[in-house]
Amino acid sequence: MNRKWVTGIWVVLIALVAFIVTLPVNLQAQLVTGCIVILLIVFLRMFAPEGVPRMVALALGVAMVSRYVYWRTTSTLPPVEELANFIPAVLLYVAEMYSVALMALSLFVVSAPQPARVAPAIEPGSEPTVDIFVPSYNEDAGLLATTLAAAMAIDYPRDRFTVWLLDDGGTDQKCEQHDLAAAREAQERRATLTQLCEELGVNYLTRPRNEFAKAGNLNHGLAHSHGELVVVFDADHAPARSFLRETVGYFHQDPRLFLVQTPHFFINPDPVERSLGTWRRMPSENEMFYGVIQRGLDRWGGAFFCGSAAVLRREALLETDGFAHSSITEDCETALSLHARGWHSVYVDTPLIAGLQPETFANFIGQRSRWAQGMYQILRFHFPLFRSGLTVAQRICYMSSILFWFFPISRAIFLISPFCYLFFSLEIFNGSGAEFIAYTAVYLLTNLFIQSYLFGKYRWPWFSELYEYIQTVYLLPALLSVMIDPKKPTFRVTSKGETIDENRISEIGIPFFIIFVIQIVAVFVTFWRIATEPYSADITLVVGIWNLLNLIISGCALGVVSEKAVKRHSQRMAISRRCNLLIDGVEVPAVIDDVSMGGLRVRTELPPEAQARLGMHAVVRLTPPDECISDTLPVLVRNIAHDDGVIVLGTQFNAKCAAHYQLIADLIFADADEWKKFQEGRRRNPGVLRGTVMFVLIAGYQTLRGLAYVTLLERLTRRLAPGMFAGATGR
Repeated sequence: MNRKWVTGIWVVLIALVAFIVTLPVNLQAQLVTGCIVILLIVFLRMFAPEGVPRMVALALGVAMVSRYVYWRTTSTLPPVEELANFIPAVLLYVAEMYSVALMALSLFVVSAPQPARVAPAIEPGSEPTVDIFVPSYNEDAGLLATTLAAAMAIDYPRDRFTVWLLDDGGTDQKCEQHDLAAAREAQERRATLTQLCEELGVNYLTRPRNEFAKAGNLNHGLAHSHGELVVVFDADHAPARSFLRETVGYFHQDPRLFLVQTPHFFINPDPVERSLGTWRRMPSENEMFYGVIQRGLDRWGGAFFCGSAAVLRREALLETDGFAHSSITEDCETALSLHARGWHSVYVDTPLIAGLQPETFANFIGQRSRWAQGMYQILRFHFPLFRSGLTVAQRICYMSSILFWFFPISRAIFLISPFCYLFFSLEIFNGSGAEFIAYTAVYLLTNLFIQSYLFGKYRWPWFSELYEYIQTVYLLPALLSVMIDPKKPTFRVTSKGETIDENRISEIGIPFFIIFVIQIVAVFVTFWRIATEPYSADITLVVGIWNLLNLIISGCALGVVSEKAVKRHSQRMAISRRCNLLIDGVEVPAVIDDVSMGGLRVRTELPPEAQARLGMHAVVRLTPPDECISDTLPVLVRNIAHDDGVIVLGTQFNAKCAAHYQLIADLIFADADEWKKFQEGRRRNPGVLRGTVMFVLIAGYQTLRGLAYVTLLERLTRRLAPGMFAGATGR
């Protein structure tokens, strides 16, 4: 068909949609139309979730959202002469329009995510040379040993790759500082890691000064290496053996490819998952990004570098003098610079590394604050919307990723706005209760169903709101500070592998209890105003329900900041591997049931002459991945159980040398298929209705648990826990 005809048809369709959106109808017609659209979206998701029906569902959702925006803009704002009402009303309106704009950007990005890719084969003898960088700052030697051992065990010609430990904790600057104790600690660290690298066959590299944080460290590594490709693994991100086989082939297909990014898979829950007990039942927070959004970005050529688990082309990096460092999120900034120069990227949706998340809520917030501030710096210094060299789609993709981090501003406004009416009688929203149901309720439900359509397997209803709320309290001041002084933020390494010795309220958890109390007061004010001001009861009821929704989320957050004791750095992953167990002087056949970063569980039958005792030393003997590696792994017995005549021993690794860490790495990181199975096992879409009920039940229990940490009623909530959570999950 002639291009002019196609353009004409699109113009007519857009004009028709605009006419429908702005067509004045009565409230009953609006409500009926909204219900029909929601039912159609549900029907299409159930019976035709992909292709053209998916686009139809999204278009229907956009139409209803657009109707709400039109009504909200033309009919609900108070007059400008009433400044006391107008100013908070405009703030709320801007927050809503931000959410709508972000939704529109997201719909563009994820409308048709890139399907799963098949890794191109690499012809033997044509493998490019690879430098594997493991940047480190303050991580302990045991954690580094496991990551380095896993990197050395990658399935790739041994003469074609080199592993580098880039140590920023043992720089000349640190070893020669005026604080003698800190200087001695840095010197000891350098000596310890140098010896470890020698034993593992890894190149140890440090530098004179700690300049430009992680980006400066990586650039120092670039200057001392020569591989055609560069791989970056964070210190706590250990790769599977297949990592290079699954990624390197793409560089042969496209000479302008600068990046192959893989997802970050974590073998421990984040503080929210741990407190809520959802890690094995519900997709992790990052899975929406890596499972849907990065695939959507990839479809538009906008998949970006995420700091680790990635392969980059050295030739491309040299064009920009290495990794960018004008922001504290060097990964996204580097990708932006290279995309603007016409280089391409690929996202491979297969977990090929396993890492650690922050254990404490405080460190979780510190990590997210850095991300939010870094994204604002990129917006401020590079502004992707007008960045030359980017395609239109890439500009939209980067703006979507960056503008997301402004959510603390809108979330804070949504939190405070009900108080404006309930406490101060400010009319920030002109409309009746009936109008609210016909327009706002339909808009909110449409939004929920669209989110379920797009992200249902990866993000359950209301958990996005919970994650945004718990971050808002601290990300809002962090965001405002970087807006005032964009160059002020500095890169801070996120601590991993921490332990929490006892149940406690997070050191930064008190503001959440204060907000909760204010919301409880607002509930009583709602009832009081309904009783004393019956002429405005409909509006008061609507605002009271709004505050109640905030209260449910806020109550759930009390459970998040009421941290459970945790002494294990990572969760156990199921495996099945034959071995021999040497215990009490007797060697017997055994089977390894599961393994974690700290130890393994082994099942065996012990003869009468052998006894297992807590704290005793034992040795697990198994086939090593390499003939030159020891086949024995020392362990300590930490738990003894009996199962139908079989003894099940929970053990802790007691690694003594590099060879032991190589065996540990082989046990945990050899097979990435287990990680994929684990992810798929918890990717279920509960739907909006069931998901909402589950969230309310979980929030109710977590509210009690959070209050129990304050009122010393924890024993009661422990007795309630099994039934509450079983009801919430349908188990």
